[in-house]
Amino acid sequence: MVSFIKELSFRWSDLDPNFHVRHSAYYDFGAQHRIEILEQLGLTLRVMQTQSFGPVLFREECIFRKELKLSDKIFIHTKTSKMKADASRWSIIHEFRKEDDTLCAVITVDGAWMDTKLRKLASPTPEIAIEALSIFPKSDDFIGL
Repeated sequence: MVSFIKELSFRWSDLDPNFHVRHSAYYDFGAQHRIEILEQLGLTLRVMQTQSFGPVLFREECIFRKELKLSDKIFIHTKTSKMKADASRWSIIHEFRKEDDTLCAVITVDGAWMDTKLRKLASPTPEIAIEALSIFPKSDDFIGL
């Protein structure tokens, strides 16, 4: 598998006054897709609550290349671009592409796993998180940290 892919459906509320997709909507779509993927891989919100851990982001950046409009047919492609062997630190990229494969935007997030009881980084990384991220598709330029 090269990446997780999902077709997006824009709503009127996703638009800005210039009638293109507002900048913060991209981040919302990326966050939603990451959670949907983790759910598919068995790392559900229930599992994270039960085991008292969850993802934490250190950086989130979007590079905008082409504007998106309400009627555009857009697909989000998600994959890992960096990861430590124990999955304790990772980077995930989301590419927003038109149906003709034109790259419109790229979100990059850098994160780790947080112990929700201790309120600090989880150590060791929960086994189910290691398993889920090991299945996650990797970018062509993937870097092992």
